[in-house]
Amino acid sequence: MAPTISKDETRALFASALSEMYRREVPQYGTLLELVSDINNRNSNSNGVSTGDPLQNQPRIEVERHGAIRLGKPEELSTMRRLFAIMGMHPVGYYDLTVAGLPVHATSFRPISHASLSANPFRVFTSLLRLDMVSEEGGLRSTAQEILSQRQIFTPRCLALLNELESEESYPRQKAEELLQEALETFRWHKSTTVDKETYQALQAAHPLVADVVCFRGPHINHLTPRVVDIEAAQIEMQKRGLNAKDHIEGPPVMKWPILLRQTSFLALEEQITFSDGTHQADGKHKARFGEIEQRGMALTPKGRRLYDELMGRFHHSCNNSGRQTGSDPRSSDDILREIFEEFPDDLEALRRDELAYFRYHVQTPRAISNNRDLSALVKAGTVQVEPITYEDFLPISAAGIFCSNLGSLCANTKAANSDRTAFERALGCTVQSEFEVYETIQKESIEECWEILKSTS
Repeated sequence: MAPTISKDETRALFASALSEMYRREVPQYGTLLELVSDINNRNSNSNGVSTGDPLQNQPRIEVERHGAIRLGKPEELSTMRRLFAIMGMHPVGYYDLTVAGLPVHATSFRPISHASLSANPFRVFTSLLRLDMVSEEGGLRSTAQEILSQRQIFTPRCLALLNELESEESYPRQKAEELLQEALETFRWHKSTTVDKETYQALQAAHPLVADVVCFRGPHINHLTPRVVDIEAAQIEMQKRGLNAKDHIEGPPVMKWPILLRQTSFLALEEQITFSDGTHQADGKHKARFGEIEQRGMALTPKGRRLYDELMGRFHHSCNNSGRQTGSDPRSSDDILREIFEEFPDDLEALRRDELAYFRYHVQTPRAISNNRDLSALVKAGTVQVEPITYEDFLPISAAGIFCSNLGSLCANTKAANSDRTAFERALGCTVQSEFEVYETIQKESIEECWEILKSTS
């Protein structure tokens, strides 16, 4: 019998292959991996490192990546969903980035069970262009639509293998590996555009992201992000190693028990491209691909997320209306953020007690109190141990901050559009799952496992 491979193993193979390809295409990404690994290994050997995932799974952190791609038409999104399903990745969350002036909406394809996340937590933030946000002036929207209608981002062999394998739960290893090699072609960088210079410049003037989505053969991966346990150290180290890091870290402030997601990046590369009419982009060049680093904390409940959003809203309002711009307020934005977030509990038991974050529960010392169904009492007694659930998703404002840093000032000039989740899910071919429901399921399953273990020891 031919050897087979699981969805989790398939995902791990693809994440590794994609990382190797991107490292060859963007040497600075290799520098990121090296500095992140140095920091993670240094911290794993010290005591007193507190993270949303307290380094109990160092191998996971070392292999963890998230990628990002931008698609142009509904058919591409639907097929991408089928491809990622082969790898055990499902659409979680709807992200409307038009609120930040980006003409896209998105989801995250990722594993959803605790076992799959432990096996390999690879995720891909996948955006779909909102053509309704492209100007109709001069027929620009129709031009973009026509260009996209003529392209096929998947190889014929990729589609054939996808049709053959997608109904299976495991796959012949040889065919799975062939599928992944074919899929890499979709994510590969091609410096030649599918349009002439005039068309590229017109779409670039409309919005840099529109040109990036429309003018190339496929959705080249625009960043691949390793996870670090100390993002402040990473920010400093990027500058030491000659990477052009953005000026601040996106997301919540430094906390003893980190929450959600913090991100930073080096600025997008300027890459020379060749147009379909044979001319070259010698000046300005195309800017799309950049290097990003993330630090992940714990996942918040709806209650915790409302508090977070309220505090972040207060922070943005304070920065926009403070006297810092005129020099009358000497505080930095980091100082303001820390002061405002003093209202967010930074104590593990308080976060659990007040139901602000999600946790997994483990039986530590099963004893004769197994009939006790008071979870808090069992935690206090040390019978049950708690572990914060790592946040696996994304923050739209933070993502927009990274994108805008790399796309340039035009990003802020695009007007927001109405959210259109219905159209996105129609293109996707299914509804997106709620991130809160995914975390809630993991938490409930861990509690049920505790009751079963305690019951069996009574």
